[in-house]
Amino acid sequence: MLVLVLLFATAAANAQELIPAAYTPAPVGVNFLSLSAISNRGDLAFDPSGPIDEARADIVVSSLTYVRTLDFFKRSATATLVLPYAVGDLQGRYLGEPAAVNRSGTGDFGLRLGFNLLGAPAMSFPEFAAFKPKTMVGASLTVKAPTGQYDSSRLINIGTNRWAFKPEVGIVQVMGKWAVDAYVGAWFFTDNPDFYGGTTRRQDPVYSSQFHLRYLFRRGLWAAADANFWYGGEATIDGRGGDDLQRNSRVGLTVSWQVKKHQNLRLAISRGAFTRIGGDFDSFGLSYGYSWSKKP
Repeated sequence: MLVLVLLFATAAANAQELIPAAYTPAPVGVNFLSLSAISNRGDLAFDPSGPIDEARADIVVSSLTYVRTLDFFKRSATATLVLPYAVGDLQGRYLGEPAAVNRSGTGDFGLRLGFNLLGAPAMSFPEFAAFKPKTMVGASLTVKAPTGQYDSSRLINIGTNRWAFKPEVGIVQVMGKWAVDAYVGAWFFTDNPDFYGGTTRRQDPVYSSQFHLRYLFRRGLWAAADANFWYGGEATIDGRGGDDLQRNSRVGLTVSWQVKKHQNLRLAISRGAFTRIGGDFDSFGLSYGYSWSKKP
């Protein structure tokens, strides 16, 4: 039961993220708007002692994302806003009887602030054109606000009715046409004081890491092999816990293609490498992005 409340949220992001090039810089003053859709289908693994088995889910998460590149104390930086919308069907057996549920609505609003610590100062367009990246180190803070659809009379919700915070550090090493990304971070959660049945739900931090190997085929076209691992997230309801420690990993592939000067397509596929508790999903995502600026 403890895992159910987070199914929609984790299908979209949180510890399951696979995002290559998250700390790659861009010139100051660029705006980027994207629309994405991610389809997640697969089995769900719960505490073996619980009342739910043979569970499957089909969840589609669409997101509208806005990114702005900034000058943060002479370092390159980005501000990102994300508004998700989820539609999902879950099926399984509850206490031995078939059961199904459908949900749709807005997810929790996300804000990410990222900035470079080493290797990528804030740059104008001419400076960026001459920039030769090598080793870069960045940091970020992601915040998720409890704005998603939530009803405490339902066990399964799209919103989580709590705040979530993720500090992260990333390293990028560029070697000609190759690049390696490595990130380490952790999600921290406030309590949900209005959980199902008037209870309070608490969750331990989830520690996460990501690794990406990218190759640049030509200007505007690159691909990446992706992998991640996350651990933790045990939850309690009014002080009572279950066997819901998460120790999971995903692998995937991402392709990014600049189809025109200001337009970009990105394709991402991933699947569970191993899953102890949570969603062992196959994911397929497609996004379209448009960029603009006041370039002189």
